[in-house]
Amino acid sequence: MRRLSLFVAFLATVSISTFAGGILTNTNQHAAFNRMLARGASIALDGVYSNPAGLAFLEDGTYFSLNIQSAFQTRVIHASDFPLWQGTRKYKGTASAPIIPSIQAAYKKGDWTISGSFAVTGGGGKASFDDGLPMFDSKVMAGLAAMGVTPDKYSINSAMDGKQYIYGLQLGLSYKINDILSVFAGGRMNYVNSGYEGYLFAISKADNETVLYPIELDVDQTGWGITPIIGADVKFGKFNLGLKYEFMTNLNIENKTKKNSDPEGALADYAHGVNTPNDIPALLTAGLGYEFLPNLRATIEYHYFFDKDAGMANNKQKKLKSGTSEYLAGIEWDVHKYITLSAGYQNTNYGLSDDFQSDTSFYCDSYSVGFGAVINFSPKVKLNVGYFWTDYEDYTKSVAATGTPGTGYNGTGLSGKDIYSRTNKVFGVGIDYKF
Repeated sequence: MRRLSLFVAFLATVSISTFAGGILTNTNQHAAFNRMLARGASIALDGVYSNPAGLAFLEDGTYFSLNIQSAFQTRVIHASDFPLWQGTRKYKGTASAPIIPSIQAAYKKGDWTISGSFAVTGGGGKASFDDGLPMFDSKVMAGLAAMGVTPDKYSINSAMDGKQYIYGLQLGLSYKINDILSVFAGGRMNYVNSGYEGYLFAISKADNETVLYPIELDVDQTGWGITPIIGADVKFGKFNLGLKYEFMTNLNIENKTKKNSDPEGALADYAHGVNTPNDIPALLTAGLGYEFLPNLRATIEYHYFFDKDAGMANNKQKKLKSGTSEYLAGIEWDVHKYITLSAGYQNTNYGLSDDFQSDTSFYCDSYSVGFGAVINFSPKVKLNVGYFWTDYEDYTKSVAATGTPGTGYNGTGLSGKDIYSRTNKVFGVGIDYKF
């Protein structure tokens, strides 16, 4: 029963994130991010998310933006060194979010600006592992071996699908104190909608019917929380400094269970109505922009996600070595009054550890490169088009044999090694309009 409980615990903590940002936070909420990445000093409508205090330096008027992004990701695990299988096994999962919309709006009058947005602020995709995962297979194989059932006596059929979306509705006020300084205060209401469906059957080869190890789970999870946000923008000469701090969001998700093979026993944590912590970490951003020429601008930026302070299931956040740090840079060039070209770079470093990483929820340090353009149809209408891809550094997790169940590779007491890798690409297009 303990093996069964551990299996489902891993199953229900699958993480799906197809956008840029921290463990639970998406930072690309406007197509302008895709083309330049470093938008923390923006004085444009995408600043509703990236630099809300900077909205106070817009011209008076009403602004509206509609954006559509598409994100596609693969996750691959090469598993080896486990004594109950020979060689290396490859497990591949795919995550996709073909249509992710977002809306930004602002109204500027005198020194005051009111702004709001609706976007997918975390998660943002569906993941499918059609051939299961090594943690599932190894655990079942070790359990059956302890019962005297050898691998030649059965076959394993397993699969898992998951979805995870965090929708954010933001509202706030910016105030221009003087020609140098502006400030912002606001908040975001976050609503989580996740779902996980999986099964595993070890079927006897003797008759192809007898099920030796049945597991089934189908559960949806929902919850909500509020994120207070403050910001400031400082303009001095050709420099512009944008600062923002998002406070930690206290958030629990509640199970709405459709199928559970043992709701009063090993699967009790996923019974209908059970709550699990799923806090969104605090975030500090700082972007410094500089205007080299009237038609040439560049920005450098830093993000820090306070991941270790945000509650996760079973206090998993304590296994991190540190929070997430991101370093960004971007440049844009007005090559013509109708066209602006831009490019950007982002480096993301998570405070990862072997104990934090698992087959269903793993992260890899990475760098991203983006490029794109702005097409200025008129002084009131412009189109942002951008594309970026991410190159991930493989993460290797090696576990030595202990001989004690509950420890070792996936709790089997045996040895094993997983190499985690990912790919990611995102395309975005958005239209901004000033009334």
